[in-house]
Amino acid sequence: MEEKKLYNAVRKFITLADGREVMIETGKLAKQADGSAVVKMGDTMLLGTVVAAKEAKPDTDFMPLQVEYKEKYAAAGRYPGGFMKREGKANDSEILVARLIDRALRPLFPADYHAEVYVTVTLISADKDIQPDALAGLAASAALAVSDIPFGGPISEVRVARIGGQYVINPGFSQMPEADLDIMVGGTIDNILMVEGEMKEVSEEVMLGAIKFAHEEIKKHCAVQIELSKELGKEVKRTYCHEVNDEELRQTVIRELYDKAYAIATSGTMKHEREEKFAALEAEFAARYTEEELVEKAPLIHKYFHDDVQKKAMRNMILDEGKRLDGRRTDEIRPIWCETDYLPAAHGSGLFTRGETQALATVTLGTKLDEKVKDEVLVQGTEQFVLHYNFPPFSTGEAKASRGLSRREIGHGHLAWRALKPMIPLGEENPYAVRIVSDILESNGSSSMATVCAGTLALMDAGVKMKKPVSGIAMGLISDSATGRWAVLSDILGDEDHLGDMDFKVTGTRDGITATQMDIKMDGLSYEILAKALEQARVGRMHILDKLTECIAEPRADYKPFVPRIVQITIPQDMIGSVIGPGGKVIQDIQKTTGTTITITEDDHKGYVDIFGVDKAALDGALARIKQIVAVPEVGETYHGRIRSIVAFGAFVEIMPGKDALLHISEIDYKRFETMDETGLKEGDEIDVKLIGVDPKTGKLKLSRKALLPKPEGYVERERRPREERGERGGRRGHRD
Repeated sequence: MEEKKLYNAVRKFITLADGREVMIETGKLAKQADGSAVVKMGDTMLLGTVVAAKEAKPDTDFMPLQVEYKEKYAAAGRYPGGFMKREGKANDSEILVARLIDRALRPLFPADYHAEVYVTVTLISADKDIQPDALAGLAASAALAVSDIPFGGPISEVRVARIGGQYVINPGFSQMPEADLDIMVGGTIDNILMVEGEMKEVSEEVMLGAIKFAHEEIKKHCAVQIELSKELGKEVKRTYCHEVNDEELRQTVIRELYDKAYAIATSGTMKHEREEKFAALEAEFAARYTEEELVEKAPLIHKYFHDDVQKKAMRNMILDEGKRLDGRRTDEIRPIWCETDYLPAAHGSGLFTRGETQALATVTLGTKLDEKVKDEVLVQGTEQFVLHYNFPPFSTGEAKASRGLSRREIGHGHLAWRALKPMIPLGEENPYAVRIVSDILESNGSSSMATVCAGTLALMDAGVKMKKPVSGIAMGLISDSATGRWAVLSDILGDEDHLGDMDFKVTGTRDGITATQMDIKMDGLSYEILAKALEQARVGRMHILDKLTECIAEPRADYKPFVPRIVQITIPQDMIGSVIGPGGKVIQDIQKTTGTTITITEDDHKGYVDIFGVDKAALDGALARIKQIVAVPEVGETYHGRIRSIVAFGAFVEIMPGKDALLHISEIDYKRFETMDETGLKEGDEIDVKLIGVDPKTGKLKLSRKALLPKPEGYVERERRPREERGERGGRRGHRD
C-alpha cells in the first residue's frame, strides 16, 4: 500500500552570483504558525516563523512587533557552556541579529496595523564556515510571505564584503580576515531599507558601490518570495480594522493648529521649551471638550496633532526655509566642547558635548584575564577590546527607573565599538585589554556618535596609541514626494530623527569610513540623495575631528602613573611548558614572590607572555626569572649553578631555572677521582661551571669545572683514543674478545 504523505512542502531556489544555492522551503515545519519557512544554504538551516494576533489590543496606536533570533548549540554539535547546559537568554550577538531583522521589517507593516506580531528565527543547523546572520532576514521575510499577515514586503538581507578589491555576497567566516568592508544590507525589490557594518577606512564611493551591489542580489531574493507567495495563494492578506478615525476632527486640528505649530517650530527654542509649547498648544485645543468627550477624542487629537500638524510643520519649515527646529542650517553642526582627564582616578576619560547631547567615556586597561570570553554557537575566543554603552532615563529628562540593559543600548554600543575597533592597536602592538564605558548624560540627537567621539578622547587621554582619531555624525533626510523636494540634514536632533525619513550614522577617520548604520523610512531613496548624504557626512566628520584634535591632538606619551604596567615578551613555543612548570608550579611561584600577574597565550608558533604589575621592581623581578627559564645555554659560557643531585659518575647542576646539565667526574678537577665522595661536592653546593658541549642527538648539556681552574704545572692532557681502539664494547671498559 502506498504511504500517504503527511505534508506538502514547496521549495524555491535562489542562485547566488558565484553559483552557490539558497533554498526556501515551506509547508514542512511549524505549520500551526501563521507563516513558516526554512532557508538552507550549504549545511546551514534557519527556521523562520511568524504569528500575529487576530485583533489589536485596546488603545494600541503603534506597531507591536517583537523579533527574536536564537542559535541552537546542537545546530553545530556543541554543548552550551555553564552549569545548566541549555540555551538561556539571548546573548549580544543574537540581539544584534534580531535588531537587523526588526529594522528592515518594521517600516513595511501598514501604519494602521496594530496587532501584536511575533517573528522568530532559529538557527537549527550550522555549517561552520557559513555566517547565518546573512540569511536571517530572508527567513523572517519568507515566513511573512507565506502568511496572510499584512506586510509591504518581501525583503531580504545580505552581507557584502570587499575582498581583494571585489565585492562578495554572503562570504564565509574564513574569508572575512581579508575583507576591508563588511556590511549588512536589507531592502525590498525597489528600495534599500537598512545598512549596517564596518570598514577599514574605505571611501564613500566604495561604500555606495557595496550598497548597489547588495541591492541587485536582494532583488532576486524578493522575486522568488513573490513567486512563492502567489503559488500558495498568499498574495491577498487578512482584513483588519485597528483604527477608528474622525476626519472632521482631523481637519479641525489641522486648520486651527498648523500655523501656531509652525510658529513654534520656527522659533529656534531649546528642546524642553519647544516640547512644553507644543504640549500647551495641544492642551488648549483639547480644553474645548468635556471629560466625557475626551475619553474618545483625546487619543485622536494627540495623533492628528503629532502626525498632521507637528510633523508636517517641522518638515515644511525645513523644505520651505532651509531652517531647522533649533535655527541651524541643514549642514550646520551644533556647538561642540570637549574635555579630557575629567575623572582623575580613571585610566582615561573624555567628555564630549554636542548641543544637547553629552557622553562621558572612561577607559580601563587590564590584563589578558580581563578580556571578554565569547562562547557562541559558531564563534569562540576572546575580545581584547570591549565597549559598553549606557542610556539612563535622566539623559532625556524622563522620571523613571533604569531597569536592566535594553536592546537599543546593546545596538548603539556595538556601532560605536565597530567604529573605534580598527584604530585600536591589538595583539603585539598593545598588551592591554581595553574597556570603554560610555554613559550618556544628555541626549537630543545621536548619542552613539557622541560615544565614538568621547571614546576617542578617553583612549588618547589613557595613552592608548590609537592609529588615528575617529569621529561620528548622524545624518537625516526630509523629503516631499509630491514636489520632489528634499534636504539632507547634518547632526540631526531627536525630533528630526523620528519625524524624518532617514537616520544615517557614519563614523571614520580623515582617511575613510570605519562604520555605518542607516535606517530609511521612505520609498524610493535615490542613489543621488545617498551620495549627497555621504559627502555631507564626510564634511561634518572632518569638522568634528578638528574639535577633537583641538582638545587632544594625539595619545599621551605615557600611561597615567597609577595604571598597572604590562611587559610583553615572546618565547619559543616549546618553552611555554617550562615557564608554567608541572601543575603550574613555576608560574605560580613567580607570581607569588614578585606580586605580579602573568598570562601566556600561544599563536603563530610563539608564546606571548604578559607580565602585569603595579611597580617596576615587581615587573623586573618576574621578567628576569622568565628570561632565565627561556634562555638558551651557549657553549663556552660560564654559569653559576647549584648541584641538584650526586650520582656515581658525576653531578647534575642546575645552571638555569629548570635546566640541569651533567658535570662528569672527570671534569671536576685536573686530578683523578675514583668516587664522588673524594670530590667533596654535595647536593645544594653552588659552583661555577663552563658549558663545553651539547650532544647533537639528545640535546644533553656537558659541563666542566676544571676548565675554569688553573692548569697544574707540567700537566699534560692525556689523549683519549676512539672507543674501537681501546677495545671497548657495550659500554664495558677493558672487556676484550
